[in-house]
Order: sequence, then C-alpha cells, then structure tokens
Amino acid sequence: MAPGRIRGDGDRERWPDRGARDDDDRYADEVEYEPVSAAEAAREGLRQIVGLTGKDPLGITSIEATDDGWLIGVEVVEDHRIPASTDLLGLYEVELDVAGGLLGYRRTRRYQRGKGD
Repeated sequence: MAPGRIRGDGDRERWPDRGARDDDDRYADEVEYEPVSAAEAAREGLRQIVGLTGKDPLGITSIEATDDGWLIGVEVVEDHRIPASTDLLGLYEVELDVAGGLLGYRRTRRYQRGKGD
C-alpha cells in the first residue's frame, strides 16, 4: 500500500491535518517571531507613520506595552507654515504586534504648534 493511503477507502488519500502538532507541541506551520524591544518598537512605529503618511516626524511621544504588542505615539508636522510657530502638528498612535508588525494606526489629535491643551 502507498504511503498516506487508507485501506478500504478506494482512491481517496489521507493527508495529515494542517493543524497537526509536531513533537515539540507546536503547530507544524507555525512561525516563531522574536519579540522586539521597546526601543525597536518605537523606531518601527515612527518608520511606519512616515511611510504611510509621508509627513515629517518630530518624535516619539509615548510607548506602551499591550497584550498584543506595542502602542506607540508619534508626533508629525501635518502642515508646514510660515512662521514655523504656526505649523499644524498631528499626534498618531501606531499599534504593532510583538514582532514589530503593523496592526493599525490612527491620528488622535491635530493642533497648532505652541498651543497647549
């Protein structure tokens, strides 16, 4: 009998389950990722915002570990104005998984430079 064949089921072949576990109790098709540090997550969050929005970054305003990875706050210049003290700024939150992959982003605030809360 050919490997993978089941006796008595005609021409059907039996294929291993995709979710079958191997000897170290992990799924065979599961990929392991190395978790990123807070500093690496912050750099990646900044890079993602610049790539997605095309805006000039001012810096990272916050970083927070979450159950799913990281939440990074990034401040950018939304609109350059003259004088620079009237620039329009934006604050974005970037959500990354534990390996640094982008889960989502959103602008949480837009304000004029020099204007407090």
